[in-house]
Amino acid sequence: MAQDLRTYLRQLTELDERSVRLVDKEVDPKFGITAYAAALAEKGDYPALLFERVKGSEFACVSNLLTSYERIALYLGCEVSDIPRVYGEKLKKPVAPVVVERAQATVKQNVIAEEDVDLGKLPIPVHNEMDGGPYLSAGVMIIRDPDSGLINAGIYRHQIFNERDMGVWFLGAHHGGLIYKKYKKMGKPAPIAIALGHHPGFVMGTVSRVQGIGGEYEAAGALMGEALEVVQAETSDLLVPAHAELILEGEILPDEDHVEGPFGEWPGHYLGGGSVPKIRIKRITHRNHAIFQDIVASGREHLVVGGVPRSGSIYQTVKQVVPSLKTVHVPFYARMHCYISLHKEREADVKKAAFAALNTEQENLRHIVVVDDDIDVFNGEEVAWAIGTRFDAERDLLVIPRWNGPGGLLPTNWEYNAEGKNTPRMSSAAIVDATKPAPPVVFPKRARVPREFIELADLQALREPDKAAHDKWF
Repeated sequence: MAQDLRTYLRQLTELDERSVRLVDKEVDPKFGITAYAAALAEKGDYPALLFERVKGSEFACVSNLLTSYERIALYLGCEVSDIPRVYGEKLKKPVAPVVVERAQATVKQNVIAEEDVDLGKLPIPVHNEMDGGPYLSAGVMIIRDPDSGLINAGIYRHQIFNERDMGVWFLGAHHGGLIYKKYKKMGKPAPIAIALGHHPGFVMGTVSRVQGIGGEYEAAGALMGEALEVVQAETSDLLVPAHAELILEGEILPDEDHVEGPFGEWPGHYLGGGSVPKIRIKRITHRNHAIFQDIVASGREHLVVGGVPRSGSIYQTVKQVVPSLKTVHVPFYARMHCYISLHKEREADVKKAAFAALNTEQENLRHIVVVDDDIDVFNGEEVAWAIGTRFDAERDLLVIPRWNGPGGLLPTNWEYNAEGKNTPRMSSAAIVDATKPAPPVVFPKRARVPREFIELADLQALREPDKAAHDKWF
């Protein structure tokens, strides 16, 4: 059986049944869905949430699904510390999609004709208090390049304007935006489809840093460990995921823009927006009892979903220039940072690794911290300790002026004034070398308890103090 959203939900509940919580009370899509995630986050709890009854919709909604690295490691079949390596190695072995017949495609079980399309009947959340309206946050937009014929897929933000129209916001060199401009130059609408609800390997494959236009379906197959099954769309020659929960089909209009926003993006601020291209939806297909998938915008899930693919792509790139790389980590709590651990064989290794990372993720990375391979980059305390003991700001800090921008989603890429008219600007990046000197220089050794004695410690012998112990010792 092909993998999809439901096979992953089963896998997740088999690991830990409390990892998914059902909400059978009716919720309002305006703040009601994200309110549950926010309330649980305040308690340090991040379960997936399946809302069975959303006001105004016949569809269920799943949110908060990918809120931890453990959930990524589950479908990759590895330990958390191995995610960047496994992710990067899988991307090097793409798996081509397989076309299936319409009868085999579960997403074709129900078809909503153009005259019956009403986006208001989908459980699309309004995520945060200043958002301009409902937004698709987990929709994978699929578009075909008219020159090469290659299919490109990626997650963009889509504000819902009315029953049939929505926007699409392209940032910088997004491949989807480049393809759309080709259609616009020809004066033609760009056929698109938006897939909602699928296996995490598909979702993350579409946001991986794949070189050139296209390749996301192949990346998804690599991450899923099997070929992605696709089927022809209803209204165009696009191939769409055969086992998505829902597919919205339509076209980006070449001569109609619409003001969108604001929208709380992953850095936790309101930036971007303006006039965006308009999409008109012409057909909806969906599975029986479809589950609409949402990503909690500007929340932990948004950061994890964006951070993990970056880690995998950065690992792959850095490994090519510094083979002694151990691993990399783009922490979900600060996706603007990248921690790199390596076995430094020569002083130049640090800069080579750091610049490879910066060039892989140019728009968002701000600080690259390079540490030795004895430092656990998934442990923020370890990284901070390395900076405190192995970094000298005068010698080991490299500032790269005017690296990022201008504009974009990061607040430092804007100049602010009292009138509220923000001006886009460039901002800098920094490389922090928190490594020991390269051989043959001898650096003070780190204090450690011998590993063989740690392994001899009998943790089963530990017990809580009883009354006798309290009377004797406390």
